Amino acid sequence: MTDMNDFFLTAPSMEYAEEITAFRRELFEADDADSFAGCSGLEEYEHPQDWLRHLAERSNSNTLPAGKVPSDAYLAVRRSDNRLIGIIDLRHHIDHPILGLWGGHMGYTVRPSERGKGYAKEMLRLNLENCRKRGMEQVLITCSADNPASEKTILANGGIFDKEIDVDGDTVRRYWIIL
Repeated sequence: MTDMNDFFLTAPSMEYAEEITAFRRELFEADDADSFAGCSGLEEYEHPQDWLRHLAERSNSNTLPAGKVPSDAYLAVRRSDNRLIGIIDLRHHIDHPILGLWGGHMGYTVRPSERGKGYAKEMLRLNLENCRKRGMEQVLITCSADNPASEKTILANGGIFDKEIDVDGDTVRRYWIIL
């Protein structure tokens, strides 16, 4: 059983550059369409410093690219070996046509070699604390209908089923978590 006290969320930094690079490589090797969900564009940046610059732009409403909403990304790091086990993001609001319909307030990914150990459930729980600190009262979390692991994670954190919607031929399930 995985010790969830051996794990924390932290802001991405160059301290974790090697882990970010290894995490990115592992996701590409997994060749899974949803591998980069919640990674705040990591797939687009070969060098960690470029990704960190991108994250800084995304978190500040003054430097935010047009059509985007402010967001923060967090690294899920295991204390015992300082290993990056996942990335989760938090969109400050969902006043956006895609986010309000099926994107939701956050997305998350666990490193393929660390999946099935309960990390996603704890990552979501910890990020809900970040939501509370921001004064949010409820959050929309979505998952593909063919992703039972993500659905289980959402339900374990109090997700209340809202509805299913079709997004380009994929059925997406919407859940609200009341904070």
